[in-house]
Amino acid sequence: MPLLRGNVVGYDVARMSVEFTMLTSDVRMVECSISSAALDHLAGQKGTAPAEREDQFRRFRDSIERLASDLFDDGVAPVRIFSKHLEVRRLRGRQ
Repeated sequence: MPLLRGNVVGYDVARMSVEFTMLTSDVRMVECSISSAALDHLAGQKGTAPAEREDQFRRFRDSIERLASDLFDDGVAPVRIFSKHLEVRRLRGRQ
């Protein structure tokens, strides 16, 4: 079941991740996050400043949300995206 776009909660400095929500078709909220390392992996760069993380998330939001939806369909909840998830997708030819 594909998830629908929710809200960007913001960058959590302690967890080094951007927190966001998505919604199921029956409007249940799903908590999601993507690590700073995974964001840098998507961007092909390292060391993005914390103040720039939300903008970085927005640039790649469609891909991030597609992956979050796929992980949720695989039974992962709450959804936490790490670099390893991006590498697996690349190896399978999906990005």
